[in-house]
Amino acid sequence: MPVPLTGPAFGSYRPDEVSWLLTDLSAVDLEADPAHREAEIQAGRAHYAESLPVEYQPDPAYQALFDTILAGSAARLAYAVGAVTELVLAERGPGVVLASLARAGTPIGILMRRWARRFHGLDLPHYAVSIVRARGIDRVALRYLATRHDPASVVFVDGWTGKGAIARELTAALDAVRAAGGPAFSDDLAVLADPGHCVRTFGTRDDFLIASACLNSTVSGLVSRTVLNRDLIGPGDFHGAKFYAELGDRDVSGVFLDAVSARFDEVAARVRADGPALAGSDRAVTFAGWAAVEAIRERYGIDSVNFVKPGVGEATRVLLRRVPWKILVREPDHPDHEHLRLLAADRGVPVEVVPDLAYSCVGLVRRVGAETGEG
Repeated sequence: MPVPLTGPAFGSYRPDEVSWLLTDLSAVDLEADPAHREAEIQAGRAHYAESLPVEYQPDPAYQALFDTILAGSAARLAYAVGAVTELVLAERGPGVVLASLARAGTPIGILMRRWARRFHGLDLPHYAVSIVRARGIDRVALRYLATRHDPASVVFVDGWTGKGAIARELTAALDAVRAAGGPAFSDDLAVLADPGHCVRTFGTRDDFLIASACLNSTVSGLVSRTVLNRDLIGPGDFHGAKFYAELGDRDVSGVFLDAVSARFDEVAARVRADGPALAGSDRAVTFAGWAAVEAIRERYGIDSVNFVKPGVGEATRVLLRRVPWKILVREPDHPDHEHLRLLAADRGVPVEVVPDLAYSCVGLVRRVGAETGEG
């Protein structure tokens, strides 16, 4: 089996906080111009996981806004971390193994691990694994986990849900592994925020801003999004990713973790008090968000739901690493959207107010021309 990667050789997180079940592709030139990359993907000549977008690096004004957002939302994030961690421990027991979906899930898995240690004295194993839309989860990583842990103890972790594409991908991938005679992992994905009603284990179903969504690798251990390129990844390899060590002077990964975990004590009593109500609430998985996305797709004449990215986290991703068409918001001046307004203005992207929007905001990806790169 391949050997997991850990910091400081790979990523800026401490080695005890996460083991990356990834192949180090740091020396490979994988970045492409966003418009050209988008055109190749939309034309069907490339898959999004075969390359990487050039990482957007925010200007000082945006970085300062991130600091403000983090300071204002850390307590709310701490509460959601506590709520979902307590739910996982209550329903799955103290012997759980956290497997975060790289990369957005990784800081959340670390925070859940910190909560479990702070209030339960548990030292939960934590791994980061890759999942790729339309390609499934990394089966080599699953085999690694199954050889070292009871598959029933593994809890997959992500930051948030949008329309539910990754939740569905996870279920389909794990069902396929089980059907092929492989280990039986649970598809009960744990997230901080589930505005799309896509999972049953969550801290909240509010569509609120998770500060780590505001940045790319510089808030995710300096690790890129994951790569599945058959020219680089063999059948016995983990999926790949890059370590952007050169961005170390901009790294706020530890700042984010410490700001949230510093608020654990102040929210702990409320988490404990609210726990029974959350556990007993209606946590049915309805994928209600998917219907909302279909309605938006039809309203705006979009030919694929893959171009509709609901929720504040997904809308942020559209502005950071896709070719955005427009941003839809339910309210013109919502405080959770200040960073979206700044990014949209910087990139010349219109922001449209849609009062009946099912999510607080939605990002729409531009359909680019295969040759011109224009919509």
